Amino acid sequence: MVSPRSLFARNPVRTTLLLGPACALALGTSLIASPAHAVPAPAPTSAPAPSATAITSELRPGDSGEQVRALQERLNELGYWIDGSDGEFGMHTEHAVLALQKAAGIDRDGIVGPATRGALDEGTVPSASSDSGSVVEIDLERQLLLVVTDGEVQRVIHTSTGSGQPYEGSDGDERIAVTPEGSYPVFREVDSWDPGPYGALYRPKYFNGGIAVHGYPSVPAQPASRGCARVSLAAMDWLWEQGHLDIHATVLVR
Repeated sequence: MVSPRSLFARNPVRTTLLLGPACALALGTSLIASPAHAVPAPAPTSAPAPSATAITSELRPGDSGEQVRALQERLNELGYWIDGSDGEFGMHTEHAVLALQKAAGIDRDGIVGPATRGALDEGTVPSASSDSGSVVEIDLERQLLLVVTDGEVQRVIHTSTGSGQPYEGSDGDERIAVTPEGSYPVFREVDSWDPGPYGALYRPKYFNGGIAVHGYPSVPAQPASRGCARVSLAAMDWLWEQGHLDIHATVLVR
């Protein structure tokens, strides 16, 4: 796995086309969303049976041990992207738990309580909108990024998209931070931190003007960007390595 680069690193850029990123907000945004962000749960699709080790404890960031490892293995079985099963409840485990909670339509608190254990046991996974080809879907309502092949969801990644709030553009005009719905091809990529008027974006894949899927240190449970789809730095590395967002790949925002 590619190690996340320093914010000030300057690695070779794969294109010379200059477009200003329109995404980043302050890094201090809280990770925890209020229950008001909970949405109705979709009908769960078929998924693997629960792991042999039952998850019976309440688990939260900072915990460690076999229960955490069982949680990580179950999340991976269901297709929620997670950076390994090491028995440590760190940021990536929290992000995967948040993604599960979003898919299940329960409170997004990153804590594995009774409702989240129920979603794990039931095998709750989101369904795809596309039915053919390789597509990266961005679900705006549930704030999920789905890697889909021929209608089957392969991986589910925690994301944060446009906040819907007004902001001042680099030209001084007031704009609204939205991630426009539609189907778009990836047309530009930058294999480094890409500086811009609102902050640097990690390894962005641009699909609509200055809007991209990109890595960012802060990925809250609620919409918080100026239009881009944020994922963690390690998740962005994985998307690059797996080729899911290569040039001309389809991004479906719905």
